[in-house]
Amino acid sequence: MPQSNHSTWATKGRAVTSSVIREKPVKRLDRVVIRFAGDSGDGMQLTGDRFTSETAVFGNDLSTLPNFPAEIRAPAGTLPGVSSFQLHFADHDILTPGDAPDVLVAMNPAALKANLPDLPAGAEIIVNTDEFSKRALAKVGWSSNPLDEGSPVLSAWRVHRVPLTSLTLAALESFGLPRKDAERAKNMFALGLLSWMYHRPTAGTEAFLRRKFAKKPTIAEANLAAFRAGVNFGETTEDFAVSYEIAPAALPAGRYRNISGNLALSYGLVAASQRADLPLFLGSYPITPASDILHELSRHKNFGVRTFQAEDEIAGIGAALGAAFGGALAVTTTSGPGIALKAETVGLAVSLELPLLVIDIQRGGPSTGLPTKTEQADLLQAMYGRNGEAPVPVLAPATPADCFDVAVDAARIALTYRTPVFVLSDGYLANGSEPWRVPDPAQLPDLRVRFATGPNHTLDDGTEVFWPYKRDPHTLARPWAVPGTPGLEHRIGGIEKQDGTGNISYDPANHDLMVRTRQAKIDRIEVPDVTVDDPGCDTHGPAPLLVLGWGSTYGPITAAVRRVRATGRRVAQAHLRHLNPFPHNLDRVLSTYTNVLIPEMNLGQLATLIRARYLIDARSYTQVRGLPFKAEQLATAITEATDHD
Repeated sequence: MPQSNHSTWATKGRAVTSSVIREKPVKRLDRVVIRFAGDSGDGMQLTGDRFTSETAVFGNDLSTLPNFPAEIRAPAGTLPGVSSFQLHFADHDILTPGDAPDVLVAMNPAALKANLPDLPAGAEIIVNTDEFSKRALAKVGWSSNPLDEGSPVLSAWRVHRVPLTSLTLAALESFGLPRKDAERAKNMFALGLLSWMYHRPTAGTEAFLRRKFAKKPTIAEANLAAFRAGVNFGETTEDFAVSYEIAPAALPAGRYRNISGNLALSYGLVAASQRADLPLFLGSYPITPASDILHELSRHKNFGVRTFQAEDEIAGIGAALGAAFGGALAVTTTSGPGIALKAETVGLAVSLELPLLVIDIQRGGPSTGLPTKTEQADLLQAMYGRNGEAPVPVLAPATPADCFDVAVDAARIALTYRTPVFVLSDGYLANGSEPWRVPDPAQLPDLRVRFATGPNHTLDDGTEVFWPYKRDPHTLARPWAVPGTPGLEHRIGGIEKQDGTGNISYDPANHDLMVRTRQAKIDRIEVPDVTVDDPGCDTHGPAPLLVLGWGSTYGPITAAVRRVRATGRRVAQAHLRHLNPFPHNLDRVLSTYTNVLIPEMNLGQLATLIRARYLIDARSYTQVRGLPFKAEQLATAITEATDHD
């Protein structure tokens, strides 16, 4: 039975059994975690995405965790080839895709064996019995079938043995499809079954299938038939005596859609270009997990977006920097290995002082590492991974939806201060999704810039000239002169420039001034103060422990803090979006708390920066497993930290 804190019973639906019609009971839950798992070719990501979309339409709060191998097609039926999609949805605010699934849909022995360690006792398993041949069992090291009566392997769980493949073939018999093509629709049968179990809407999936296979109407109708057969099977079979309802969540009023981190970043970039009244240029080289941004932006030429798929990472950022010189909102996207290749051009952008967004969708490393797994290990590379003193602002989104706001904020900083800006997302945010309240475009910040149009300096003899490195006294930004503007011709390049004139200079005092000025420009960037969530601080004083996070750890940390507070312990929480410069009040915040714990998906990179900058003994809690933290795992670490204190 799915685990839930609260549940109620009702009846709904009709089942037909030997001419006896009875009502099937409906159990109402407040939350559930479902994981679809199968071979890489079984369509688990599509199945999960469709179930997520219908859940979003229904109005539940949700969070997802796609998990798939890096190989395009890992060996069929093997443990390394297992692909899964986990969805947590609820009638209330949730923050993570769930620690463990309440329901596992396993399409073959490999999917079952790979996911059993994550299942809590009493969870439900829906397993495709047709795939449990001797050969398939041998591939995963099982000498006997765990589905056989009397086998102890699955005794801790409630198992539904469903011949998904043969049921799908029977449903599609009239279509005359080759067996292999018909078998591919078994994921739609499973989707239909789960849609019945949890009362998900079906119209959206049916419309999606018609669109997806518009040029292959027979395939479209076959998938629709399999989907409907799954719904009907749930309604009529005796094995599923109960269905479940999770009421819509009470989200703040507004227009919502389901959105992934990469899609939110893409929309944020388009919105920023519109608010800046500048064309958007993306120079990029495909790399997992950043490629979706290139794919998405290429669809929006109607908004003045130009995308350039370069021959390599260096060419991608070089083209983007050239576009920035030409007056565009310029972006380059990549992951950790690509950042290493782009480092020299980022340094050039620092020297040229041009706006450029460098978006790093972090993944497991080093080198090629874990291309489809998540990590937070590029922070120090973003901060210091260039030759010389080359400071850049660094921002990190906290959730998939937050990627939109961070993209807009990064554009604000780049355009206002004439600097390259790093955005550190990661694979967990990029591929995960959640409800996003669509903002009112008029409420987004005005990002319009004023290009240089004429002379800005008067020489001692009264001559008016243009100085490309004469600075705004507030921001220290230099003028942005679009090439071809009459009278604004000036030198450009990577060699050190003379303050003001931009002429080549090897003068030691000038170099010292320019280095310090570029650093001062970053230091004075206006960023919001970090906020601290510390209930009871006003009446009882600060909590004994502050949990400080950044980036995608926000959801697991917040969920863990809630669990610890529910036990009566006092814990404060703060989360950083701006990592360079740090919020100006961070020093005061850190000095308020006796103990600081910093969870990270690396070996303690933010903790290193905090210790060095603020001279406090911040403690690290780290993991680098290619997976996000679990809330229970962090709750245990936080509890131990409070007990130790």
